[in-house]
Amino acid sequence: MKFPSSSIADPEPGRCTSDFRASAARLPAAHALWACLLPLALLLMPLAGVAAQSQPVVGHVIDAMLDPETGTLRATDELSLPAGATQIIFLLHRGLEPQVAAGNAVLERVGRDGHLERFRLTANGDATVTLRYGGKIRHPLTTVREGMGRERQQLVGTINADGVFLTGYTGWYPNLPGALNRMELDVRVPPGWLAVSQGAGPERIEGDDTRVRWQEDHPQDELYLIAARFKLYRKDTPFGEAQAYLRLPDPALAERYLEATGDYLTRYSELIGPYPYAKFALVENFWETGYGMPSFTLLGSRVMRLPFILHSSYPHEILHNWWGNSVYVDYAAGNWAEGLTAYLSDHLNKALAGEGANYRRDQLKAYADYVREDQDFPIRAFRGRHGSASQAIGYGKMLMAMHMLRVMLGEETFRNGLRTFYRQNRFRTADLDDLKLGFELASNTELDDFFTAWTTRTGAAKLQLGDVSVEQSPSGGYVVSGSVYQIQDDAPYPMTVPVVVHSERGTPREVTATFNQRAARFEAKLATRPVRVAVDPQFDTFRELLPEESPASLSNLFGAEQGLMVLPAGASATLQRAYRNLALSWQQGHPEWEITEDTVLGSLPEDRAVWLFGWENTFVEELAAAAGADWALDADARSLTLAGEQQSDVSVALAAGDAVRPLGWVAAATPSAVPGLARKLPHYGKYGYLTFTGDAPENQLKGQWPPGDSALTRWLSEARPILRMPTRSTLAAR
Repeated sequence: MKFPSSSIADPEPGRCTSDFRASAARLPAAHALWACLLPLALLLMPLAGVAAQSQPVVGHVIDAMLDPETGTLRATDELSLPAGATQIIFLLHRGLEPQVAAGNAVLERVGRDGHLERFRLTANGDATVTLRYGGKIRHPLTTVREGMGRERQQLVGTINADGVFLTGYTGWYPNLPGALNRMELDVRVPPGWLAVSQGAGPERIEGDDTRVRWQEDHPQDELYLIAARFKLYRKDTPFGEAQAYLRLPDPALAERYLEATGDYLTRYSELIGPYPYAKFALVENFWETGYGMPSFTLLGSRVMRLPFILHSSYPHEILHNWWGNSVYVDYAAGNWAEGLTAYLSDHLNKALAGEGANYRRDQLKAYADYVREDQDFPIRAFRGRHGSASQAIGYGKMLMAMHMLRVMLGEETFRNGLRTFYRQNRFRTADLDDLKLGFELASNTELDDFFTAWTTRTGAAKLQLGDVSVEQSPSGGYVVSGSVYQIQDDAPYPMTVPVVVHSERGTPREVTATFNQRAARFEAKLATRPVRVAVDPQFDTFRELLPEESPASLSNLFGAEQGLMVLPAGASATLQRAYRNLALSWQQGHPEWEITEDTVLGSLPEDRAVWLFGWENTFVEELAAAAGADWALDADARSLTLAGEQQSDVSVALAAGDAVRPLGWVAAATPSAVPGLARKLPHYGKYGYLTFTGDAPENQLKGQWPPGDSALTRWLSEARPILRMPTRSTLAAR
């Protein structure tokens, strides 16, 4: 199961969404809360008499009744035990008191793990055993903090009047750690309610409009049961039925999602392989989530109505039905699914819009801003998102590894690798070695060095442009050659680095420098005089950004370990209270951040990050000076000029300074806008400046300060023609 991912949480998605996809979404950001139980699953001996190398499959024929008013579940489950199994251990929510209702078997309670109880079932010759169980399942929402100003809510499971949310981690059915499940599910719900699960359905049981049937014959890593008062909308597509379950009738909203579902099912079926389920459904949740389950996604009411979600986080959740919800993740060996999904959804959509290079630069900047050396870990250690640092690795670094592999292997071979991996691992658990094997078979190339370096090591490459020479060819034209070095302290990474040489006409010629050691050579032939050499100008490799490539953004502040928040003593009492509450909310979990007032300081510290609050702050002019010519400010008139536009009567947030002492400024147009800024700004980390209007507040303008040439660029001429960058084919049609 997936928690709401970065892509759901962020106004401008950049991960998805493992938030239940990870975090445990979006664990987080991340793939499944079940990942929280992983250490337990590894300790259990789930099956006796079954070969360890085969993944056992349990059949479930479940007849369940939900009573939201009392929070209770009553169910029978006819279990078909895995072939050869005589004894199993399963988990069930505490208090459900299972009993053997049919079959020759003995049931024993053998332990408890949090909200789950462990049972041993010994079958005396019967391959089918029916259990009867029932009781109350009602847990509260809990808040998880994921960084400065960022938090989300998650839920173990519940049955209440707002809705029903039950997962494998909840323990609503006998769940065997390490086993897969087939399911036939009949659910009785109150009049006006509708139950949703994976697979084919909903099928109304004749003569009983409170009873719904779902069925899924493909092995599943866990089973889900969602229910509420839903209005169902349906539409056939070439790759399965599109469905939308809304809490209030809204035909226009439903039609937009149904249409988009058909488009994305077609895209990914053609890119990877046929969609594996009978339907894909948008399901409206009763709290703000972005969860991706097999054949449906659970989006919060506010989230699903955000205009960008339909073409950002929504395709991310659809794609999880290939990566994570039909090819399952071996979390103990590393969660590869979030990064691969982000690459083929979030990154692909940006590439189709001509913004792929900017998106990749954002991933490199997020890694630089959020991942401290003591927080770094290899991709193989990623389980799910639990903050910005883990997201930068599990989503950002993994998607960049996939992009580097694509650059190295070529477009068509990379496509074939995706298809091979999917074809060989549908409805089974796969790890990074299985992913490597898919690309090895497609490319007929041994990829151990690449995967070992990029999935088992920490850190990033640090590149340096060496000597560059230009020679005129006797036969006409020019030959540009040179060296690129990896200068990080750690061993060199195997990688293919694009180098772009521009001619005096601005025409690009792209070649590569392939690293097997510290140094790599490149050579480019041009018909006309070369004017510029640039190493990795489109951010195709996972490397450290140079300062000129990484202008100030809010993430410099949100990723800082320590700093100072400076309140404006000259603001009104109402504004002062609002800013102090903002500072306190961002300070939670960050004891190295201090709060003070501007009148207490003689000057701003030079050795840490600084947030300034308020138009009235006495240090705003110092901030403006640090920003240089990029913007202009008239604090008395509460007006500033950004991106060539004058902004008045707006709330503003912007960043200046450098990595050593980043400066941030937040100023609200009204006290009522401050809580919204506190909540929203941490999700806009990649931006250098933003303005908002109203008390909500609503984003009006956002942008990044322009990067400049770095030491990885060398001009060979005084001429400065208009440069065109190389274009690449995209993995899907525009």
